[in-house]
Amino acid sequence: MATFLLVIIYLAFISLGLPDSLLGVAWPVMQSDFDAPLETAGLLFMTIAGGTIISSLFSGKILKRFGTGKVTFVSVFMTAGALLGFHFAPSVAWLILCAIPLGLGAGAVDAGLNDYVATHYKAHHMSWLHCFWGVGATFGPIIMAQFISEQNSWRNGYFAISAIQFVLVIILFLTLPLWNRVTKNSNLALNENLEDTNDASFDEYAKDIKPLQMKGVKLALVSFLFYCGVEATVGLWGSSFLVNVKELPVALAAQWVSFYYGGITIGRFITGFITFKISNLILIRMGQIIALVGAALLFLPLPSIFSLVGFIMIGLGLAPIFPCMLHETPTRFGKKHSQTIMGYQMAVAYTGSTFVPPLLGWIASRSTIGIFPICIVIFIAVMLFSSEKLNTLLKKKDIITVNSTGNNTRM
Repeated sequence: MATFLLVIIYLAFISLGLPDSLLGVAWPVMQSDFDAPLETAGLLFMTIAGGTIISSLFSGKILKRFGTGKVTFVSVFMTAGALLGFHFAPSVAWLILCAIPLGLGAGAVDAGLNDYVATHYKAHHMSWLHCFWGVGATFGPIIMAQFISEQNSWRNGYFAISAIQFVLVIILFLTLPLWNRVTKNSNLALNENLEDTNDASFDEYAKDIKPLQMKGVKLALVSFLFYCGVEATVGLWGSSFLVNVKELPVALAAQWVSFYYGGITIGRFITGFITFKISNLILIRMGQIIALVGAALLFLPLPSIFSLVGFIMIGLGLAPIFPCMLHETPTRFGKKHSQTIMGYQMAVAYTGSTFVPPLLGWIASRSTIGIFPICIVIFIAVMLFSSEKLNTLLKKKDIITVNSTGNNTRM
């Protein structure tokens, strides 16, 4: 039963990934169909991510009241309906309207499943969870590219993804009783908790400290902001960069972007095995360096094939960063505040997804989409700097406190 529940959770994350990469791939065609300015894609993306922020902020109360299973079912149903609305949308205004439930549907289930896995599973499960998000994000643009190249129809691409989502809705509905049985079973093997890196004295020391006042929390939030800013910006504007700067056909550009998501997916699958031997902190650092090198390949005046390599490297580099940073939360800041800080991190992550890509689109519409690789290099560099400063702070300070028994405790 526990294994079957894990499969359901993975399916739910596939459903999260499927819509995430569609807009950026389809927009070059959608833009001409609606005769809309370039930055409209940024507005749509911001609306989707804004809805995700709102639902994630209220996810704690919603999940507590209705349970993870029901919230996941309703959320996937909302995204399926929203994608069907994209298929029928007669104008940009209707796209914006449909973008609202698309974002709201993603937030609660994302925050809920991340917190569930971070609390009850080890690091490799978190990496594989986000690997399955990558499965959805990879197949999304592949499906869309197929419809664009063969039928020149982005609408049918959205319809196909919507149909897949509705199949997942049916699966989730049929397995709702499973969630209740698992929740009631306190001896379930899912209670493989986090490694004992945070003892009682840690939380005793931290009980009077507000989460945002804890050392390193703000640096962690900056890392999440720029991570999601990079991931979303590459997904949204990568295709436009390849079409307008590298002069690739729309369908080919879409396929190249799918390789980017494929890099994230494969990287997270491999990361799940690597976590048995290498710590989260090292994986985060290695990923950021690989992503920075990949972004540099886009920036340098090299043949187009190097852009493909760059996209794949960025995807591979980004792969371990997000799940490893999420899984490090209780280790860095203690179990007592991990849920609260996890919520902050998710909210800031969505903020990066909401505002960073539209900002680049706004600047590009007044200059050139050629600034895309420059901005990606800057964003990754800032993420690397804040992450390394956080590691140095936690290692250097080591914040030694004396607990009530006189023992030294590392915070």
